[in-house]
Amino acid sequence: MTGYAMRRREFITLLGGAAAAWPLAAKAQQRAVPVVGFLNGVAPEAGANVVAAFRRGLSESGYEEGRNVAIEYRWAYNELARLPELAADLVRRRVSLIATLASGDAAFAAKGATTTIPIVFATGADPVQIGLVSSINRPGGNITGISTMSGELGTKRFGLLREFIPGATRFAALVNPHQPDAESLIADVKAAASAMGRQLDVLHAANTSEIEQAFAGLAQKRPDGLLVVSGSLFGNRRVQLTTLAARHVFPAIYGDRQYVEVGGLMSYGPSAADGFRQAGIYAARLLKGEKAADLPILRASKFEFVINLPTARAFGLAIPPSLLAIADEVIE
Repeated sequence: MTGYAMRRREFITLLGGAAAAWPLAAKAQQRAVPVVGFLNGVAPEAGANVVAAFRRGLSESGYEEGRNVAIEYRWAYNELARLPELAADLVRRRVSLIATLASGDAAFAAKGATTTIPIVFATGADPVQIGLVSSINRPGGNITGISTMSGELGTKRFGLLREFIPGATRFAALVNPHQPDAESLIADVKAAASAMGRQLDVLHAANTSEIEQAFAGLAQKRPDGLLVVSGSLFGNRRVQLTTLAARHVFPAIYGDRQYVEVGGLMSYGPSAADGFRQAGIYAARLLKGEKAADLPILRASKFEFVINLPTARAFGLAIPPSLLAIADEVIE
């Protein structure tokens, strides 16, 4: 045996099993599965559509839950005060990124919990205006995402409501005054009503009992049509809102198709499913190493107008052919 071979064998003997373990350790590192922390303010049942669309975006980008990515779910069950604690738990678990979809409160909770773990959000608000990011084109920091800018659609929604009810002269808008972009939302609906020469009553509601009180006030004022301004609070209480609108026979337009699916008259707004799918694609890009600070905030590009035909009949309303022609979906 040569001197070189002897020294090599002695060296391996001194290392013991460590040398044999190196390739195994390297393979284990290569196979390490990234973990996405999913933080949301509602219950799993209410967020099922969000999860499905988010997974679809991940899948389109090569990530399949249970195969090469894991998802840790944290649901607040409408107890929004728990979100900071849930976000902190995800940080302690050292997840690869945090996804906060359909909940501005969750996005702020995640942002407050970490400045290093990437965060991807999907919100209807203007993220610069509410203080989530510093710029649309270069968000900065560790957070980026999708903004549907749903609050900017007041003019379009009032226009559809007016076309549905041609003789309407007075509208009402229901707003949650505690959501971060409440002031701009109120300004938007006021400007929209003014531009059409219509009177407008703005009502505030920040919880279940206040929603009941708001509808009691509407019953006295009897506006011709109602706009329910988009927001996570109202989205979580969409059954209550559509039930009250039906009880008082208020033709109402909403910002999300989910209201129409539970009995609301009609909705116009960005496709939530498409936005959550885009968030999944952004999450995949972050998992692959891109920086949140370099990914510009995406704007919604797909919008949908949905009408509930049985609700229109129950209200005694005939749907104008012009609206049926432009509707993306009519629920029979």
